[in-house]
Amino acid sequence: MMQYLSYTDTRSHLREVLDTAEAGLPIGIRRHDTLVSLVESGRLREILMDSRRLRRPEAVAEAGGWSVFLPGTPVAADGADLAEAVDEFVAALREYAEDWQARLRFAPNHQQHWPLVQLVSLASDADLAEWTRGSGP
Repeated sequence: MMQYLSYTDTRSHLREVLDTAEAGLPIGIRRHDTLVSLVESGRLREILMDSRRLRRPEAVAEAGGWSVFLPGTPVAADGADLAEAVDEFVAALREYAEDWQARLRFAPNHQQHWPLVQLVSLASDADLAEWTRGSGP
């Protein structure tokens, strides 16, 4: 059973709350009618990388180069070789995540990309490159 603390209790016991989340135990904060779960970022990143809700990037060789794209999103990149295309794709993911946080999250056709933005925000460039190539976290 998840323990939910009030905002005030959380502030008073912040060290214990963070220790609980870091240990992988369920903990959350309740503020008015909103419940927020705290999860150690590495665990969440791994879950998102393996999530079935996130489609996997696809790479195709075409016109003497490579293209990498994420179906169902506007994220795509090209490169002279696969390594360059993956690097450009990671940069495109970062740009999309920034745009999503700034304004796209309000657009109905982008709201469902919350898991992708969380993954991009939690992962390193190396993690994202491995995920793009299909080799996991």
